[in-house]
Amino acid sequence: MSPTRTPAERDAVTIEIMFALVSGAFVGLSGGGVLGSAVLWGGMPGSWRGPWLTVSAVLGGALFCVRVVRVLRRLPARPGAGPSTEDVIWIQPSQPGRTNPDS
Repeated sequence: MSPTRTPAERDAVTIEIMFALVSGAFVGLSGGGVLGSAVLWGGMPGSWRGPWLTVSAVLGGALFCVRVVRVLRRLPARPGAGPSTEDVIWIQPSQPGRTNPDS
């Protein structure tokens, strides 16, 4: 059983969830809108309009889901707990006498 979260931790999680939803909606609407705008301004045949709008709506929904999942996956289990064991931390070894780290 996990310990109870503090009000500050609950607020941080709530803000992160809202950020994920708002930024996901923006990305989804932007992506679907860009693809769907071809119906309005392009010389598209009438038989293509329905499928084109369907594909743009599916793309917008997929972009929304991907954005929400990416934002929420970076949310740590306990704020301030540091990196988890699954995080990869790259450490540049010291290279005395070299001016370029890639040399």
